[in-house]
Amino acid sequence: MTTDTALPPDSAQLLEVFKALANPVRLQVLRWLRDPEKHFPVEQGIADPYEVGVCVSHIQGKLGLAQSTVSAYLAALERAGLVRSTRVGKWTHYRRDEENIARIVAVLGESL
Repeated sequence: MTTDTALPPDSAQLLEVFKALANPVRLQVLRWLRDPEKHFPVEQGIADPYEVGVCVSHIQGKLGLAQSTVSAYLAALERAGLVRSTRVGKWTHYRRDEENIARIVAVLGESL
């Protein structure tokens, strides 16, 4: 008897999502980005936190972690399709990708 171990196309992305969310810090950042005005100093921002996102320096400041660590965490969330990045000058801003999050939830509902 043989078993098919090939993953459906959306399964690979779901694995990236699970990996990204398995880290409590990344999960917390994703929660903060749901309501950026509540969790980040919007008055210090140079862009709309909902349309463009929150500057990585503000996320780093709130976490109190090294810039390289925060960047790696955000890159994992972006690879998983949970956030989008936008460059504004020399700064990178991150916001949730609500459309893709809804799609991921739908795929998860259909997969399990």
